[in-house]
Amino acid sequence: MPKRVLQGTVVSDKTDKTVVVLVERQVPHPLYGKIIRRSKKYHAHDEANAIKAGDVVRIEECAPVSKLKTWRVLEKVG
Repeated sequence: MPKRVLQGTVVSDKTDKTVVVLVERQVPHPLYGKIIRRSKKYHAHDEANAIKAGDVVRIEECAPVSKLKTWRVLEKVG
């Protein structure tokens, strides 16, 4: 089974070796059909502490690193 890969914006890099990534997606409203934005924050493992707030990154699902971290940073996109 392939690992999920998501793209989002880093909103926090204050903790050691961890970044918080905000992933936004657009879905139609179940009744009215209008496109609405849904967002979720993911804690991702950043071993080198190279990623800073505001960066656009790609994250990949992985085995649990800690209580909240089950994602790791693949690469910086932009």
